[in-house]
Amino acid sequence: MDLNETAPLAVLIDADNTSAKYAGAVLDEAAKYGRPTVRRAYGDWSSQRLQGWRDELNRRAIQPIQQFAYTSGKNATDFSLVIDAMDLLYAGHVDGFVLVSSDSDFTRLATRLQESGRPVFGIGRRATPAAFQQACTQFIHLENIQDSLAEPTDPPAADDEPPVPDLRRLLTTAIDNTASDNGWSGLGAVGQYVARSNAAFDPRTYGHKRLSDLVRAQPYVEVRSADDPTGVIWVRTIQPATKGTTKPSGSRRSATKKATAQSG
Repeated sequence: MDLNETAPLAVLIDADNTSAKYAGAVLDEAAKYGRPTVRRAYGDWSSQRLQGWRDELNRRAIQPIQQFAYTSGKNATDFSLVIDAMDLLYAGHVDGFVLVSSDSDFTRLATRLQESGRPVFGIGRRATPAAFQQACTQFIHLENIQDSLAEPTDPPAADDEPPVPDLRRLLTTAIDNTASDNGWSGLGAVGQYVARSNAAFDPRTYGHKRLSDLVRAQPYVEVRSADDPTGVIWVRTIQPATKGTTKPSGSRRSATKKATAQSG
């Protein structure tokens, strides 16, 4: 389901799992996919741990949803967010969801929302379990969208942080599977293929803001623009030159045979 800039979105933030410094960047990112009409942050607001969120709630018009931890070791915040998401789904007032968390507990929620025809944009750390990332229509890494004014106070990356997917494999597979008989593929088709195969793909992960800039920087991709008002960008993979053995010419073969005969 494609959305436009006016499509109403529900932005549901797991504040227990997300730093307040990302609040502005999260809403800016959500605005790329629709209009964030529902803005809620879930957590135990009596906890000092969420103190950093309190100023952001008013500044960003985010509604705090209080959820006490009734039992030690159980995350009641997750259940509250899931219940609200399903209520919003059945009410039919939003066309898509933005789930802000790095917690794999929301994997089933993301798939359930998509089963009902609602796109799900996940936002979380790069270390977010792959299951949740792939359950979303698109998953955006917080490291790629953090406000440039935010202080770099993130904790060190976890030892089990998943590696960045191999870019060459992603691009060449996408180009090969969307190319026409002449080997060229439209960049839009390539981008859609990559997004379907890897929900967390983002050019910013590889140091470029746009996919067009990213492919132009790759030595194994040839890029050209259409000579018409459409401005379509076409790409194809550059095949490595094959090394072949050069057969000797007829005169060289004769000379070789003659020299062999004389030596005999």
